[in-house]
Amino acid sequence: MNYINATYYFDYKTEAIQKLISEFKTDKLTQKEKVKQLYLKIRDNWRYNPYRISLDKNNYKASTIAKKTETHCIDKSILLIACLRGLKIPSRIHLAKVKNHIGIERIIEKFGTDEISPHGMVDIFLDGKWLKASPAFNIELCYKCKVVPLEFDGERDSIFQEFDTIGNKFMEYLEDYGYFEDVPIDFIFNNFKENYPIIMNKFNGLNDIVI
Repeated sequence: MNYINATYYFDYKTEAIQKLISEFKTDKLTQKEKVKQLYLKIRDNWRYNPYRISLDKNNYKASTIAKKTETHCIDKSILLIACLRGLKIPSRIHLAKVKNHIGIERIIEKFGTDEISPHGMVDIFLDGKWLKASPAFNIELCYKCKVVPLEFDGERDSIFQEFDTIGNKFMEYLEDYGYFEDVPIDFIFNNFKENYPIIMNKFNGLNDIVI
């Protein structure tokens, strides 16, 4: 498989993505430094919002996501992958099911469950090995939830925090759906429908909703 190809979703040849990665097209930064800095840029410049759900595949194009200010974890993963591939750094989307243990009242009210599925993250190939990176939670949200912001050091996996800063259980991985060369849009939409039947009833022919 080729994990540096441009695709319909990872459309890094577009002006929007080229503008995002222009500062990293330099020999002054190592590949690892580019990844670390780009990870932080995507993590913090797009606010995480799990309550925007779309069934329109056009909204999962990196160039479309780049123009937003707040996005779902899947969106932020797609954006990071497109930027990485645009710098010829192999990357792929990785999906899972997670369970939230903090601030679950609103999540249960909106989703009908405290499980988020699918949760999107990124696999990055660095120094001969694949590493996981989760750019979902922007730094302001981490402080609000009282969890340490996730960093990516280019050496180890960076996945959701298991506990908050005072030891309360925060996030739990329930199921690993694996990685994909391109965005598995049908799998994602079917997963939404299976896990969020209450939300799906609210679409009523619409492609996008804010719950």
